[in-house]
Amino acid sequence: MLSLHDKIVAITGASGGIGEATARLLARRGAAVVLAARRSERIDAIAHDIRQEGGRAAACVVDVTKAEDLQRLVRATTDLYGRIDVLVNNAGIAPISPLADLDTEGWSAMIDVNLRGMLNGVAAVLPVFREQGAGHLVSIVSVAGLHGASPSMAVYAATKNAVRTIHEGLRRESTDGVVRTTAISPGYIRTDLADSMTDPHIREQTRQHMDAAGIEPAAVARAVAFALEQPGDVEIGEINVRPTVQA
Repeated sequence: MLSLHDKIVAITGASGGIGEATARLLARRGAAVVLAARRSERIDAIAHDIRQEGGRAAACVVDVTKAEDLQRLVRATTDLYGRIDVLVNNAGIAPISPLADLDTEGWSAMIDVNLRGMLNGVAAVLPVFREQGAGHLVSIVSVAGLHGASPSMAVYAATKNAVRTIHEGLRRESTDGVVRTTAISPGYIRTDLADSMTDPHIREQTRQHMDAAGIEPAAVARAVAFALEQPGDVEIGEINVRPTVQA
């Protein structure tokens, strides 16, 4: 059977939701994980829990909008474990609003975290993957924008679609088999993403949708594990993970 035994995986946005679920699942399946996020107390506690359960885990405080933080994450991972096999780019925010609200600060924040944060990860890890001769970039994208942006989600969907486009570009540049890419697009998942939404009506509406139709973050974590468990000559390029009741 395929296994994650001895895979070295760094995960951004790992202080809760999909990132936390992914770290816990991969560690249970034999991977060593490095949890990265801004909330140091939270990632330290999760890493401690994983170690208490017999897994291998470390924590690294990271703000993905800062290129030097991603470089430090990659260095910390390779210093601790000797290499980095996978970077899971999971950090994301969604201060969504109608374009007519002109929330330019929210637009910039989404571009900085969702898009620039992913590019900072690529810039930090790609040279190491190339030097090692192997590596896997996984990004948590979104089903938002797959069939046109929903109301209030234009900029959010644009950032996620930009990440999807970058993934395809990297795939086409990496047909030598050294770097694999996987973009995973969740639908309604029960996470704290709504907390980043500044509009109270949209925030409450989103929470109601998540409570009524959302599935647990572990569903996305299993998709990540599936992509990582494939042999080296197999690339799972894209996966969409939705609740069965989501339109």
